[in-house]
Amino acid sequence: MAKQLREWLDNDVSAIRHKPMRWLSEQFFFRDPNRAVFADSSYFFPPADGIILYATTVDPESGIVDIKGKPYSLRNALRDDSFDTECLVIGIFMTFYDVHINRVPYAGKLSYRELDTLDSYNYPMIDVEKDILDELSVSARNAGYLFNNQRVVNRIFSMDLKQHYYVLQIADYDVDCITPFKLKQNQPFSQNQRFSMIRYGSQVDLIIPLSDRYDYEPMLEPGMHVEAGVDPLVRIIAKKGKLP
Repeated sequence: MAKQLREWLDNDVSAIRHKPMRWLSEQFFFRDPNRAVFADSSYFFPPADGIILYATTVDPESGIVDIKGKPYSLRNALRDDSFDTECLVIGIFMTFYDVHINRVPYAGKLSYRELDTLDSYNYPMIDVEKDILDELSVSARNAGYLFNNQRVVNRIFSMDLKQHYYVLQIADYDVDCITPFKLKQNQPFSQNQRFSMIRYGSQVDLIIPLSDRYDYEPMLEPGMHVEAGVDPLVRIIAKKGKLP
């Protein structure tokens, strides 16, 4: 169930915040709890557990967010200078306390592209995590890692929607790999099926190109904590006069 940041910290995190980092990393982090997930073709669900950092519609060259005066665009995110489609983009930051199993938001065939860090190492995400957990501030002001870090661009084609969309996985400083569960390309996945895991802190963005058949309406605002496979994230509305 989606919760405000304060409610999530008080109800779900407070009991373990005093635990040492070694216990968290060995006993808590790699959990994959049983979870009743949903299937509903009227919605995209979150690809990851975490805090929504941003939810916005942008053209390819405009900034999804500005980071210390530098716009971070869709072309930066996908590392594709030829990308030319306006999209809805929702960024989800996974804290150390979140389940790090990622799920497919809408059924389709998945192919992926692995992209190395632009620098010699991944930049840490700890400043964004501290803003969220200590300051209750949801902001991408310290998210310089978005330009640089290792990532996997998952491209999913939906026969129902007659289009593709993207799940972008971005790794943190301590991460040594993003681990897909199926190595073959163009594999079918059902809605909310597990498809990958990112170790330790990380971020996952849902990128949906706008459609001439459907409107995509975000249902939750930045600052909300969501659970993958549980909380409807984007409502899909057929445009008048357009056949599905």
